Amino acid sequence: MKTRIFLIFCSVGLVPIALGYGANPSATLDALFGITVDTTNLTHIMRAVMGLYFGMVVIWVWGAFKKQMTAPALLSCAVFMLGLAAGRVLSFILDGLPHWLLIVYAVLEIVLGLIAITLYRGRTT
Repeated sequence: MKTRIFLIFCSVGLVPIALGYGANPSATLDALFGITVDTTNLTHIMRAVMGLYFGMVVIWVWGAFKKQMTAPALLSCAVFMLGLAAGRVLSFILDGLPHWLLIVYAVLEIVLGLIAITLYRGRTT
């Protein structure tokens, strides 16, 4: 049950972030972070990121409700969260500190990635 709740929590949490990045990137990214999205190429990239995020949501919801998909969902959650966090930490080192919300995202990604690993290990031992 705790694994199901965790996967649903991660899924629900990712939806507004995905929409913020891709539904109307020129409005949301400017309002949140002062990022100007003024080219078709950048809009395209942000909408592709949104699609990737929604793809992860599908896997995690699937894993929450289909036992055979729980382990792959936890692994994909761990890789997704820790991969994002690794990129953010690299950026902190190379570029300096970004907007406070992006720092919060990094902390959450590390915590959620480690929880996903812990839950996965608990299922396989």
